[in-house]
Amino acid sequence: MRDRLAALGLAMMLAAPATAAWAADPLGICLDEDRPPLSVHHKGKPDSGFDVLLAQALADRMGRPLKIQWFESKLDEDSSPQLEANALLSDGRCSLVGGYALTTDSLVKPGVPTARLPDFAGATRDDRRRRVTLGVLAPSRPYVYSPMTVVLGPKARDRKINGIGDLAGLRLAIESGSLGDAILMTFDKGRLIDNITHLVPGRDDLLGALNRGDYDATLLDLARFDAHRAAHPDTAITASGYYYPIGANRGYVGLASDPALIEAVNRALTDLATEGKIAELGKQAGLTYLPPREPAILGDVWTKIIQR
Repeated sequence: MRDRLAALGLAMMLAAPATAAWAADPLGICLDEDRPPLSVHHKGKPDSGFDVLLAQALADRMGRPLKIQWFESKLDEDSSPQLEANALLSDGRCSLVGGYALTTDSLVKPGVPTARLPDFAGATRDDRRRRVTLGVLAPSRPYVYSPMTVVLGPKARDRKINGIGDLAGLRLAIESGSLGDAILMTFDKGRLIDNITHLVPGRDDLLGALNRGDYDATLLDLARFDAHRAAHPDTAITASGYYYPIGANRGYVGLASDPALIEAVNRALTDLATEGKIAELGKQAGLTYLPPREPAILGDVWTKIIQR
């Protein structure tokens, strides 16, 4: 009996340093530096956003210090959020990427063996040139639902919108190549095409034009409207309250080679959601928080849109 107790004590002594070391190891989470109200990192200002608050709550729940790795995602035809996230994770810049849209397309095995890193805080000249061997992505459970919504300009603020068909007769503006563009252009075999004006992302100010009354309505991500409303409290544009029925959940994504981490994250997220903490953080960040919906991982978005 004495020998068994001694052996047990030795095992506990050996395990304790490992457990303590794991707990002391920072939880590295990569976040986009310019995606209000989800995550914002500007020099000389405090970090802010829903994903920032949630990352801290997650780290606290897991008993680990938090380390945020900020990165900049380029909005151009050559960028790929999937490859950027994979490169950051595979290079060890972080263990999780937050605010990741959970779709089957975004979680497939990469079609290329390597990818470049996005620009990230602390990147060197060599970092910007080299390519990273990619792994396979694994998602956490979702923590927020991210839908598309119709936003109305001042001349159409009283229009009741219960579906895309209710936009008929309005002057519509949409950014070329966006998800909203695909939805409006393909609706009812192109019924709205003659009323659509295409703007160039990053060059034209979609919401500014809508606010001036140049157009009557647009279709965009709900979080983007939240960000505009926070930055322009006196804006003349309004939310219609209508959400397009095809939307994506957002969650964390890590590497499939570390299933224990994903399991631990899922347990922490489940506890936070059950306690109502995640919804509280959304409200605190100025986000119109909607809880995740089924399916947890959205299937072929483009096929669903065309079929509608």
